[in-house]
Amino acid sequence: MAKNLKLKAARAGKDLSQQALADLVGVSRQTIAAVEKGDYNPTINLCIAICRALDKTLDQLFWDEN
Repeated sequence: MAKNLKLKAARAGKDLSQQALADLVGVSRQTIAAVEKGDYNPTINLCIAICRALDKTLDQLFWDEN
């Protein structure tokens, strides 16, 4: 699994730390870090929660164009 640089960029664009995003979506900071690093494949519910928190679509954050 590749790093999710789009998620990291969107989070930074909202000026949110990993902890702040984790608090918004109800997971640990470690979970957000693992998703960004590509070490964890989030559930669809977590993907949707992250998208809502960052005002992005699933395609914008989780769709791999390759």
